[in-house]
Order: sequence, then C-alpha cells, then structure tokens
Amino acid sequence: KEGIDFKEIDLCNVRESVLIGGLPFEVTDLDTAVRDVVTIAAGSSDQGVVVRLSDASCVTRASQDHEYRELFARPGVTLPDGAPVAWAMRVRARFPRQGAPVRGPSFVVEVLDHGRDDDLRHFVIGGNEDTLTKFVDDATIRYPGVNFAGTYAPPSGATGNGVNHDCVERIAEANPDIVWIGLDSPEREFAAAALAERLPGVFVDVGVDLDVVAGAVA
Repeated sequence: KEGIDFKEIDLCNVRESVLIGGLPFEVTDLDTAVRDVVTIAAGSSDQGVVVRLSDASCVTRASQDHEYRELFARPGVTLPDGAPVAWAMRVRARFPRQGAPVRGPSFVVEVLDHGRDDDLRHFVIGGNEDTLTKFVDDATIRYPGVNFAGTYAPPSGATGNGVNHDCVERIAEANPDIVWIGLDSPEREFAAAALAERLPGVFVDVGVDLDVVAGAVA
C-alpha cells in the first residue's frame, strides 16, 4: 500500500511488520506466532530473543516515554495482543488476512502445549509465589509432560525491573528455553530486554496476566 511504512522482521521466516504509533508489530496470528516461537526456542542459539505481547496501552505509553519506546527499536518481535492493535495492523498490512490478535493467555497455553513435542524447558517470573505455584501446578495437570525448569518472584518491595543478580543466576542455572515474564508494564519489557542481553533463550513479556493464564489452564 502506498504511503505505508513497514519493515521486515526475521523471526522464523521473514514476515511483514507494520508501524502502529511508531511501534513495529508483526503481521501474524496466534497459530503462526506459536509455531515460530516454539521453533526458535527448540533451536540451538547462544543469543537471547525478546518476544513482546503488546496492546494499545503499550502504544500509548511509548508515545509518552522515550526510554520505553526505545526498547521496541531493539532486536525482538512485537505481537499484537488485543483487537484494537490487530485492527490497526490489518489496515496497514500488505496482506491483511495474515493478521489477527495474539492474546497473551491463549499464546502462553498454546506454547506450553506445543512445546512438549520438543521438551521445551520453561522458567516463569511472577509477582508472587502463590500465583507462580498455581500457574505451574495447573499447567502441569492440563499438559502432562510440560517441563518447568524453575520460577522466580522478585523480593517484596523490590524496585526496578526485578532483574537482579539472584534472578539472572537462577535462570542461568535452570537453562530454560523460554522465560515467561509476568510483571507489570513497563517492568516486564525492561526485564525482557535486560535478560536477553545476558542470557540465551526466548524471553516473553507476558505481563501480569499469569493469574488469568493459570485460570485458563485449569
């Protein structure tokens, strides 16, 4: 489409992305995004890959916060988490039929499910131990064989993005394929970027919907 800004992002294959509020969203759908992330996580790499599940509130925040906006210019993939972003994506895309919302809870459970074929190792960062325990227990019951390598809850009262030495050491020791980051925004986006700079693996900033996900897999 004439006058539309886009660039190509190399996830599993080269896919179109479009700019929404200056942020590059991949033109994809749930099934394709799940397939791509599972493929990357199952491959051998010594680099960290960031996967962002971003909605309209992220676009608004980026318009007001330069440091936050800069995160989206770093290597990584931004998925359209929500109908408003997906609608804007299809309006701008060259191939709009390829685009659909990638809702966080659905994305998480689908990756957990399909990742069992490759015995993917998962590590979960969340706000508190109760939510993490429920998430892991419920997922293990629904998806027998899913492999959780560990969990981490930042200490009460911790400031910043939760990526301290203890967190990095635990992830390094667990050696997971995928790290799910269930923190508030913008802490989750900064945490994913910081971890991907230090460790290999796929770092997904799923947000504080881990309690919703725990209910979805129950």
